[in-house]
Amino acid sequence: MTSLRDILEPHVSSGSLPGAVGLVARGDRVEVEAVGSADIEGTAPMVRDSIFRIASLTKPVTAAAVMMLVEEGRFALDDPVAPWLPELASPVVVRTPSSPVGDVVPAARPITVSDLLTSRAGYGFPSDFSLPAVGLLFSELKQGPPQPQQIAAPDAWMKALSRVPLLYQPGEAWLYNTCSDILGVLVARASRQSLPEFLAERIFEPLGMADTGFAVPPADLGRFTGCYRAGDGGLELVDAPHGQWSSVPAFPSGAGGLVSTADDWYAFGRMMLAEGALDGDRGRLLSAGSVRQMTTDWLTPAQRAGGELFLEGQGWGFGGSVDITARDPWNVPGRYGWVGGTGTAAHITPATGTVSVLLTQREMIGPTPPAVMREFWTYAAGV
Repeated sequence: MTSLRDILEPHVSSGSLPGAVGLVARGDRVEVEAVGSADIEGTAPMVRDSIFRIASLTKPVTAAAVMMLVEEGRFALDDPVAPWLPELASPVVVRTPSSPVGDVVPAARPITVSDLLTSRAGYGFPSDFSLPAVGLLFSELKQGPPQPQQIAAPDAWMKALSRVPLLYQPGEAWLYNTCSDILGVLVARASRQSLPEFLAERIFEPLGMADTGFAVPPADLGRFTGCYRAGDGGLELVDAPHGQWSSVPAFPSGAGGLVSTADDWYAFGRMMLAEGALDGDRGRLLSAGSVRQMTTDWLTPAQRAGGELFLEGQGWGFGGSVDITARDPWNVPGRYGWVGGTGTAAHITPATGTVSVLLTQREMIGPTPPAVMREFWTYAAGV
């Protein structure tokens, strides 16, 4: 019988990955494997509580934080965001997606909280990265692979964002990534706390996610893995343990800034499977209704088709994808979660009560998931 180690070990043995941690849980049964090393030199073995840059696995956590504020009445899903984000009070839209950045028209309506949660505010990455307005996301906002120490503080970042035109009218199209960073600023301003403070107090501490945050404390750097990308001569170091995540950044990215462990994200996923409830009788983080909203596909067929480069036929909820068909071996309708460009993936599957977490150190090449992820998902679907 195939085991989780059987799935992961060949990718390490071949040199494709320095190491990996995989976790698949269904009910009370939890299978965890740590294989390989924390770096390509093999100086430290991979362990269950190794810490990784989880990149876009940050997005569901940020969406959960927003839903907490919705439940508190700080704002409603249909509310315009301008009272908290005045930089977005009067957005403009390029006349067509391929138009020059100066050829704009006023937005037809305000940007709402729901627009940001569903990544349909008009900001973000389409399938065509060459469009003029998309270039500003890289040059002005430093969107792309996480680089926390190179991004301006939230107020300056929002000021720069206000000079970037929308690619589509609010609510019209699904675009990747940028909306989750805006949501992080929204959480901070509406709660009057920094995003790291809010997440630590309201999510990480109640769930026991002790190793999750926007930086790794000095005492824990020995468990922090290196981050690599494929180069001409093999794997090349992108960021070392003492690098960009060794101090809290000026801009804590709600789209991709967190570090975490397999067990920490498992705690978050277990809460989502329990529809917001904490383990035991310790209350709730979210209402069942909020979790259902997060894990519901909100996209139209045209919007899913427009995001095919990233979504591959999936829908999108709040902060994560939602499987809507069983077209692949791992697709189970209702499966919710996402992947991270640093080589990470995490999902919950309510129909089977499954949480799956895969953490590797190798950056993805574009949005297409690598073979190890697809094999892991197939295994998790069949456990």
